[in-house]
Amino acid sequence: MGIRLAESADRAAVEAIVQAAYEPWVRVIGAKPLPLGADYGELIAQGRVHVLENGGIDAVIVLDASEDVLLVENVAVRPDRQGRGLGRRLMAFAEFRARSLGLPALRLYTNEKMESNIGLYASLGYRETGREAIDGRHAVHMRKEL
Repeated sequence: MGIRLAESADRAAVEAIVQAAYEPWVRVIGAKPLPLGADYGELIAQGRVHVLENGGIDAVIVLDASEDVLLVENVAVRPDRQGRGLGRRLMAFAEFRARSLGLPALRLYTNEKMESNIGLYASLGYRETGREAIDGRHAVHMRKEL
């Protein structure tokens, strides 16, 4: 099982995983989660998408580095692979990536109704830093210092 940068040929698989992983949340939050509207062709071209594969692509993480923090924009795991630690593995990869870039912290945001995700991130050492409305959704901002 390895993690690598996504290539243009991976676009359909990346989009399918994101769609399958986030579709159940539409009913919970009452709107499409923001990752469902992203342009994955562009994100892949920018070198921001990494995939975790084991014979096929099982999970995706989208990262965006700035001067002082690595933003975890999106983590998606194929529904039939959830509960196996793949999301945690991608989050550990994000930490490794931030350290390798010399960044002191990671940040992310998630919908306040995605309580299981908030709990997971808290268990990984992320702390809530604020809340805000984004496009009619209510985001919880979280940060982890390295």
